[in-house]
Amino acid sequence: MKTTKPKKQRKRLYQASLYERYKRFSAPLSPELKSSHNANSVPVRVGDTVRVMRGDRKGLEGKVNKVDRKKYRIFIEGITREKVDGTTILVPIHPSKVMITRLNLDDKWRKEALKRKGVGEKAELPEEEKILEEKEPEPPKKEEKQTT
Repeated sequence: MKTTKPKKQRKRLYQASLYERYKRFSAPLSPELKSSHNANSVPVRVGDTVRVMRGDRKGLEGKVNKVDRKKYRIFIEGITREKVDGTTILVPIHPSKVMITRLNLDDKWRKEALKRKGVGEKAELPEEEKILEEKEPEPPKKEEKQTT
């Protein structure tokens, strides 16, 4: 954020538009996903599998059922609480408190966004690929015919 004043930060948080809220739904990726996609965090979407990293339900894993952009909360399958009258409800969790373990890549736009995000940091190639790149022969040069 551009300001350090808490009042202005809260105002921007509560009055943010939907596309700004979407960016704030970012959650860190698991180490395997970080290395494969060259990105540290991605906004959480319905269908992603996440692991809770903070709070009473730390360590639990499940699919994201619902994303509430108005209240900045996500609802995860299997993480429920029982109300006094006996009904069970899903527990709201802030997206910064989870880690994405499996991405839902059904959407082509999301795939493209991940590619764009990973472009900044080039992943190091495995040793075999580096060796292959070094051994590639140079294309033959065209010989020019001399006219007499």
